[in-house]
Amino acid sequence: MDRCWVEGVDTNETIASWNSTEILQSIPLTLTGGLHNCLVYNEDNDTEACTKWVYDSKYRTSSRAIEWDLVCDQRWKGALAQTIYMLGVFTGAVYLGGLADKYGRKTVFCWSSVLQLILGVGVAFIPEYWSFLVGTFFYALFGSAGAYIPAFVLTMEIVGPKKRTTCGVAFQCAFAVGIMLVAGWGALIDNRVLLQVVYGLHSVILIPHIWIMDESPRWLWAQGRAKEAVDIVQKALKCNKSDEVLDRAELVSKGRVEASKGSEEQCAGLIDLFKTPNLRIKTINICLAWFANSLVYYGLTLSTGKLEGNPYLITAVFGLVEFPSYAFVIYFLDVWGRRALMSSMMIIGGGACVVATFLPSGSMVSTVIVIGGKLFIAGSFAIIYNYSAELFPTVVRNSAIGLGSMFARLSGALTPLITLLDSFNPKIPAVTFGFVALLSGFLCLFLPETMNQPMPQSLNDGENFGRGDNCFGSCLGKKSNKTYAADEKTSEAMVPLGDMSKGA
Repeated sequence: MDRCWVEGVDTNETIASWNSTEILQSIPLTLTGGLHNCLVYNEDNDTEACTKWVYDSKYRTSSRAIEWDLVCDQRWKGALAQTIYMLGVFTGAVYLGGLADKYGRKTVFCWSSVLQLILGVGVAFIPEYWSFLVGTFFYALFGSAGAYIPAFVLTMEIVGPKKRTTCGVAFQCAFAVGIMLVAGWGALIDNRVLLQVVYGLHSVILIPHIWIMDESPRWLWAQGRAKEAVDIVQKALKCNKSDEVLDRAELVSKGRVEASKGSEEQCAGLIDLFKTPNLRIKTINICLAWFANSLVYYGLTLSTGKLEGNPYLITAVFGLVEFPSYAFVIYFLDVWGRRALMSSMMIIGGGACVVATFLPSGSMVSTVIVIGGKLFIAGSFAIIYNYSAELFPTVVRNSAIGLGSMFARLSGALTPLITLLDSFNPKIPAVTFGFVALLSGFLCLFLPETMNQPMPQSLNDGENFGRGDNCFGSCLGKKSNKTYAADEKTSEAMVPLGDMSKGA
């Protein structure tokens, strides 16, 4: 919150009260009755743009926005900084996603973790705006994209079907914890340099993974490195105190046969997601779902600054409400299925976004609906990670999730720019967010169900998976081809990841 500096009333030693007679006579009021933060009366009693501001220090006295005066005609710089961050994630999702499919999940994750730590701390000491944007771009590229996505894909690939829901959604819980930590540290640390250093140092917990984390056995198997894949699975069985001993020789032999059949797929990439009709339709549909989920999620998150009350407490509550959402998802995802649950949660979240727009700003009802919408869209966002991992084949799985994340970050980059449209009409941003979510929620009903289905390995598996399966056909009792052919499931059976729940 800010207002114009009034010469002769405000001094370097004392700042006049915001509701004092001198301030009310010197600054025009907005239509809602608040002090205008961009205009001030001059000696002729005409309004003119102010060049200096007073900031409300109730919750914070140090920030980039205060330091660089990112208000009024400079407000776009704040939105641009958020957009550049999302574009960094966007770029990383495309480029690093492909590298993770080519060189391995662990390789990309480890390098990104080190760079995330360095950049996360270093960006705190950048004093100039445009240099800050460059640092922010690379911080986002290696942080949110390079470390987060390969780690999630590896998590989904190293567990069996019965554990995918729990592990996948639990992975998203760390995101909610992060939101609460952002709020907590922000409330405790006022100095913005020290605050960013503390945020950046959280990446230290990623460094030990360089030594303790194994590569994805599914990826190794798809790359023809069967011996390494079998060794990792055997290690997992041993860690879980299983007495089962794998026939290494037989599995390695089968792996070599599989590798010789699909050697051309070892170099599969992003373009392969669009080469065949069924895979192409699923890719486009799921990308729109990523876009819509992110648009509503970040749109509701950005709206916290417009809610009445302590911004840190509201942000913490926004993170806290995600936990019951994740618990709900874990319980019902294997009961109702991915498609129905994600679609309904997107429709409810999008609807909440629209409804809240037509309620009085800052009212209790509006706040409850916004938080409720965040709860549902957080659940949907968690599902889409699991859903995408199960929907696409191993040879392009990281690229597929990277592509989806790319569209999520594209919408994340557009979100702060869309919010600027509130200058024309306060309802435009939220209605836009809600409409996109409602549309995508409906289109998700045309995606195939992946519950209790083996994860496809090859591009051919991915093309055949779920052919003809949609919600409307299922509701009408039509038999759909939910999976690829039985003889194409052998790759899942050879590396015992499908049965790994027995001991891993």
